[in-house]
Amino acid sequence: ARERAQAHRVAAARRSSSRVVARATRQAQPDARDVAELALQNGACAIKPKYSPEVVRERATRGPGEVAKTAARCAKIVFNAARFAAGLALDEVSQNERVVSRSEQLRVQLAELGPSFVKAGQVLANRPDIVRSDYMEELCKLQDDVPAFDNAQAFKIMEDELGRPIDEVFSTISPSPIAAASLGQVYRATLRSTGEEVAIKVQRPGIEPIIYRDLLLFRTLAWFINGYSIKQLGCNAQLIVDEFGEKLLEELDYVQEGRNLQDFYDNFKNDPIVKIPKYYKELSGSKILTMEWIDGIRCTDPTGIVAAGIDVEEFIKVGVVSGLRQLLEFGLFHGDPHPGNIFAMRDGRIAYVDFGNVAQLTQTNKEVLVDAVVHAVNEDYDGMAGDFIRLGFLAPGTDVRPIVPALENIWQDARTASLANFNFRTVTSSFNKLVFQYPIRIPERFSLVIRSLLTQEGICMTLNPDFKFLEVAYPYVAKRLLTDRDVSLRERLMQVLFKQNKFQWRRLENLIGLARESGGDFDLTETAADGAGLLLTDSKLRQQLILAATEDDRLQVDEISRLLILLQKEVKLEKLINNAVSDGPNLARKLALSWSSKVLSD
Repeated sequence: ARERAQAHRVAAARRSSSRVVARATRQAQPDARDVAELALQNGACAIKPKYSPEVVRERATRGPGEVAKTAARCAKIVFNAARFAAGLALDEVSQNERVVSRSEQLRVQLAELGPSFVKAGQVLANRPDIVRSDYMEELCKLQDDVPAFDNAQAFKIMEDELGRPIDEVFSTISPSPIAAASLGQVYRATLRSTGEEVAIKVQRPGIEPIIYRDLLLFRTLAWFINGYSIKQLGCNAQLIVDEFGEKLLEELDYVQEGRNLQDFYDNFKNDPIVKIPKYYKELSGSKILTMEWIDGIRCTDPTGIVAAGIDVEEFIKVGVVSGLRQLLEFGLFHGDPHPGNIFAMRDGRIAYVDFGNVAQLTQTNKEVLVDAVVHAVNEDYDGMAGDFIRLGFLAPGTDVRPIVPALENIWQDARTASLANFNFRTVTSSFNKLVFQYPIRIPERFSLVIRSLLTQEGICMTLNPDFKFLEVAYPYVAKRLLTDRDVSLRERLMQVLFKQNKFQWRRLENLIGLARESGGDFDLTETAADGAGLLLTDSKLRQQLILAATEDDRLQVDEISRLLILLQKEVKLEKLINNAVSDGPNLARKLALSWSSKVLSD
C-alpha cells in the first residue's frame, strides 16, 4: 500500500512539475508545501525521498519544549555567525583580507556547531557556485575524523537494535571505535555463529532532533535570501536547502543505506576488480548497520600498497574505471569516495565502504551526459549549451548565446592541450569561473558527480603525482562507445564518426587505439555485425559511406587499408559469420520493413 501511495505521489509530482517551474520563476518565495521541482530534478531515482519541509517544521516545533530548544539552537548559531561576520567586518575596515585565518575560523566554528554544520561544510566544499575556491580548500578538511561518543552508549544502541545481548551475537568486538565521523562511528566484531568479521556502524544518539532544528533554521534563512539567490545565482535558495536536507536525512536512514549497499553489491557481484562488502540485513536496523569487514589498505598509502605487492599504476586504473562504470554504466554512484571510504585489497581489487551518500542518475541523465561528450568532440558548443539546460545547470528558456563563446574557450583549451598537461581538475577550474559570471546552478546530483570525480582524481594524484585522469578515462569511454550494444550509445557513436555529414576516418582510428589501451577483452565483432546490418537497412548511411570512401574524387585506399589493419585483431571472422546466421531472420525483417517503407514513401 505504501508503494502504491508513493507511486501516486510521484505521478502527481510529475503532472504538476510544469506548473511548479513556472510558478518558481514568477515569485521569489516558492511554495514550501510543494517540492515537486526537486522531485523532478531527481528523476526516476530508486532512492525514495525522505524529506519534506512540513515534516521538518513539525519535528522542530513539536510542543513548547522543542520550540524552546530550537530557539536556543538559533541563538547559538546567530552568536557564531556574528563572531564570523565581525571578523570579516574587521578585515574590511583594516583593508586586510585574511583569507587563510578566516577560512580556518569558519571550519572550526562549523565543527563546533555539530553534525549538520559539518555536513553543510562538506557540501559547500564542493559547491563552486556558492563558495570561493580558497574557502573550499579549507572546508575540505571537515572530512577528517571527529571525536567519538561514549562507548557505553554505542553498545546500548547495539543491544536495543539487535534485541539481545552483544555477546550472544558477537564473539569479539573492539572496545573502542575503529573510526568516528559526524553522524556515527564504526566498531569491528566477529560473528559468533560463523566466525566472519564484520563492521558495525552505530548512529550518534540524539542526533536526529538536532538535525531537524538545524534544517528548519537553514530553510528560514534561505527564505530571507531567496530573492537575492534567484537574481544573482539563478537558483532557489530554499530548494538548495531541500536538496541538502534530503541527502542528510538519507544518510541518517541506515535502512536506506543498507538498500544502497545491497544495490552496489548486486551491481559488482563477482566483479574481478571491485569489492563491495556483504550486507547483514538481519543484524542491522534504524540505528546500526552491519556489513562485511574490509581488510584493505588505505587508498592514499602508496608505501603500503607497494608492500602488499600491488601494482600502483594498475590500482589507479582500476579505481578510475570503477568510478566511471558507476556513473555511466549503472547510474548509481558513490557520492563520497574520500580516502577513508576506499581501500586497496591485497588481490588488487578496489573496495568501497560507507554508502549513506549515494546518488542515481536517470537513463535520460546518462544519455545527455554522453551527448555532452559527443558535442565536445564535435566542437558543437551550441549543442553543449543546450545540454546544460537539459541537465538542469541552466533554467529552461535561458539565453545561451553569451555562454557559448565561454564554453568554446574552455573546450578549445582542453582540445589543444596534450593528455600529459590536461586533467579533469583543469576543466572544473575553468568551469567554476563561469558559475559566477552566468546564471549557472549546479544540481545536487551533479555536484556529487563533480565531487566524486575530483576526489578520485586527487586520490590518484596522491599515489602518482604525474597521474592524468583523462589518460585512463578516455580509453574506457572509447571502448564503451565502440562495444556497447545499447541503441542510444550506437546513435552517439554515429554522431562522433560523422561531422557535417563527412565520415571521420582519423577519429575512428583514434577511438580504436584508445580502446585498446583500456586493456581487457576488446572485441569489435558485434559492433561490426551491427554496422553491417545498419548498412543494409539504412540507405542514407550507405550513401554517406560511399561519399566518404570517394571523397575528393578519389578512392580513400590509404584510410580504408589502415582501418582494415586495425580491425584484423578486433573482429573475429568466425564469430561474425555465426552472428550473421543467427541474426539472419531479424535482419531480413528489417530489410523488408525498410523496403516497404521506401515503396510506400515513393
